[in-house]
Amino acid sequence: MIDAAGLRVIRAIADEGSFTAAASSLGYSQPAISQMVRRLEERLGTPLVERLGRNVRLTEAGEVLARHAGAVLGAISAAESEVAAIAGLQSGRVRLMAFPSSSSTLVPKALSLVKKRFPQVQVSFAEGEPPESLAALRAGECDVAVAFTYDGLEISSDHLDDFEVKELLLDHVRIALPLDHPLASQDSVDLAALAEAPWIAGCPRCRGHLLSLAAAAGYRPDVAFETEDYVAVLGLVAEGLGVALVPDLILRSAPNARVKVLPIDPPSHRTVYAVTTPDLTRVPAVAAMIDALVEAAGDSSCVGDLAKQPV
Repeated sequence: MIDAAGLRVIRAIADEGSFTAAASSLGYSQPAISQMVRRLEERLGTPLVERLGRNVRLTEAGEVLARHAGAVLGAISAAESEVAAIAGLQSGRVRLMAFPSSSSTLVPKALSLVKKRFPQVQVSFAEGEPPESLAALRAGECDVAVAFTYDGLEISSDHLDDFEVKELLLDHVRIALPLDHPLASQDSVDLAALAEAPWIAGCPRCRGHLLSLAAAAGYRPDVAFETEDYVAVLGLVAEGLGVALVPDLILRSAPNARVKVLPIDPPSHRTVYAVTTPDLTRVPAVAAMIDALVEAAGDSSCVGDLAKQPV
């Protein structure tokens, strides 16, 4: 018989690499962790861990348990919340993860709406780029992920065929130039005209988008600097150290008066989504968070002109 506590322990050992670190992460003593593993091994009739000096490694059977632990624990959490709702409790919890530029625009409004309407609901929030937040969703470590894909690619390109996806808005990508750049006086910029420019790249997914657009324009960009901090990206552009592709949400959350922002030719955008699992859609707190994100995406006070775009 596999219990939830045992699954949590096995997953913690997989993540931490030792009984001591796993115990610390779960708030247990090291002997308690050892005892729980031993009991689980006795129930299953097979070893789950092997010792490697001070560390431990999962056996093949242990790795199978760890691989399934996130989904199982997430389903248990969803069931608990749904039962609580049926019992008439105005409670529950929702764990949200979102990428940084949405966390300063969409997310605050959505969190505010949920807290005002459902003050008894426990809400937690953490930042994470789509690979991180979607992995957390798969592992049952969050309930709703705010994610994005570029230029109309389906969210299933991130292997989310079994997940529930709600499109929130289109986030257009612009070119950020120094004020004295020769192209700064134009109405828009053909990316082919920037073949010789030094570039400043952002997160890995954003860098991949830059490489894709530049390849379509016939060149490989000279990436002079890389940073995932878009305040730093715009600061580097302002100092004349390069040019950068920047989505509107970032420009709204981190404007820089010393940077000229123009549309690009051909146009490009990223689509922002709220993502959850089918079982969690029935949890009232999760449904409320997704509804709040949809409402925030339509509110010009937090997303500006993006709210006017059809989705």
